Formats: sequence, C-alpha cells, structure tokens
Amino acid sequence: MQDFRCRVCDARLFFENSVCVSCGSALGYSRQEQAIVPVDEAGRYVDAEGLIWHVCRNLNLSGCTWLARLEGGQCEGCDFTRVRPNDADLAGLANFVPAERAKRHLLAELDRLGVEVRSRAEDAASGLCFDLLSSTLQPVVTGHVDGVITIDLAESEAAHREGLREQLAEPYRTLLGHFRHEFGHYAQWTLVTDAETPRFRELFGDERADYQAAVDRHYVEGAPAGWQSTFISAYATMHPFEDFAETWAHLMHILDTVDSATAFGLTDAVARGTADVSSMRVLVVDVWVPLSTALNAVNRSMGKDDLYPFTIPAPVLDKLDFVASLLPARSR
Repeated sequence: MQDFRCRVCDARLFFENSVCVSCGSALGYSRQEQAIVPVDEAGRYVDAEGLIWHVCRNLNLSGCTWLARLEGGQCEGCDFTRVRPNDADLAGLANFVPAERAKRHLLAELDRLGVEVRSRAEDAASGLCFDLLSSTLQPVVTGHVDGVITIDLAESEAAHREGLREQLAEPYRTLLGHFRHEFGHYAQWTLVTDAETPRFRELFGDERADYQAAVDRHYVEGAPAGWQSTFISAYATMHPFEDFAETWAHLMHILDTVDSATAFGLTDAVARGTADVSSMRVLVVDVWVPLSTALNAVNRSMGKDDLYPFTIPAPVLDKLDFVASLLPARSR
C-alpha cells in the first residue's frame, strides 16, 4: 500500500479512509489516479480532465470508498461482485464488509502491477467476477471456476478462520490470502499461454493430472515427505494448479509488503534497484528475506506469530520468477 496523504491538509491517510480524521474532509478513492482524493459536500470529485466522479452508492453497505462514474451508481470495483448476501441475512452482510475490503485491496494491487482485469460484464467469456456467499444457511466452497471466484464469507470471521487454520495445520490463513490465491487460479487460466505451458509443467508439474483424485489423495495422505525443499506450502503439493495459485498469492504477498515497507521508509527497494519485478530474484533474496525476518522478529516482540511463516527454497524462487514473468512489467 502507498503512503496516502490528504490533499487538503497533508495528513496521513489509509486505503479505506472515507473521511480525513485530521481536517474532516470527505474522501474517495480514484482508481484512475490510484489516489485518495477529496470530494465535495455532494460526494463529487472533478479530475484533471474535468470529469465528475461520485462516491459509490455502496459506501454505507460495504464501506466502499471508490468513486463511480455516475451519480447514484456503483464503482468499477463493486461491478466485479456478482452475488452478495440478501438484505435479510444480517450475519452474511456483516461478513460481506471485510470481504469487499479485501477484494478492493486485491484489485488495487493488480492495478499497481499493471494487470488489466476485465469484469464479467465487460467480457462474458473470460471476465472476472466474485460470488461472495453467506454460509449461514448452506455450505459454501471457496474456489475458482472459469472466471468465477467464490468466497465463503465465514472466512471473514477470525474465530472460524483460526479454527480451520489449526484443523488443517496451516501456518497462515487470511481473507486477503484467499482472494490472492483464488485470483492465482484465474491468472493461470488467463495468463499462461500455450507458449509458456512447457515451462509451467517443468516447474509445477502436468496440470492435466486428475484434480479430484489429487485432492482426495492429499486429504488422505497429506503432503509428501520433504515437500519443504520444493514447495512454498503443504497445500501447494496437492496439484500443479494449487502450486501455481499458492505461488501467485505469495508473489502478491511479497510485492505488496515490500511496496508498503518502502512507502513507510522501512526499506528502500528503489535505491537498491530491486523494486522492479524484473529483478524478482534479487528482490526476494536482497530485500524480502531480510525484511520478513525482521518483521517476524517484531511480531515475536509483541507476542504474536510470525508475520511470514514460510521459507523460500531455490525451486520456489524459480516458480516465483516464472509467475512474475507473466506480469506486464516483465514484458518491457
């Protein structure tokens, strides 16, 4: 995340601020400018080209601070959500708010990485949409199928999420992590071309292997012995699709955290020449490893678990480098 500043009083802002706590200015997030901007009493913002933008109609429903093109309309970020809980499902709506926050974080990071994502409304064949479903009345399976990402909104609840993390012996489980992982499946579906498939199979394995059989085997037998030397997580060992999605999620973890650390002066990836993802190997080795080690120590000082409880062996570094090669910045 960037170190956002109020354009009225220069106070520090955070990504989800709808009001500046210092000067009281009403705010909105301009996706086009990738900046938080002041809006007037009517919730309007006029950009440099004279276009008028309006606060999203979902501000009070989901806490959305993004700006919409039409007065009374919803923003581009909200357009990606295809299904949400109904108004009578109060528990589902409560969980909908943090899920939408995580989704906006994902979309903003993709924008910063230059990854163009079209909504299902814009591209019916391969566009992206989110079904954010409440499991209050029926089970929901988080996953991705042909551009539709389904999220069980119960993952918004810390107790539920922590219970599953312990049950599945996972070192890390967050709502934003789910969004990044499931988008990884979408990225593999849309970005890995026939030309890249041989290298994909060399690194991750043959994706044509029976997926359901792999899932069944994983939950009966667990991860193979010694998996830590070639995979980022035990879950990644299940199937090449899951290995890629886990690697994509970790790429986003790393890039976003380094971006935030740089913005707040905790590291200077720009001065080191490692901020560009074209130097992914250098960024991981020279910046991410020492930074995450230090952040883990800080967390321990507060009696918390490690911020990044993972190690990155050489084969995983190769996978990260491949995934980073799919980003637009690598094509220059």
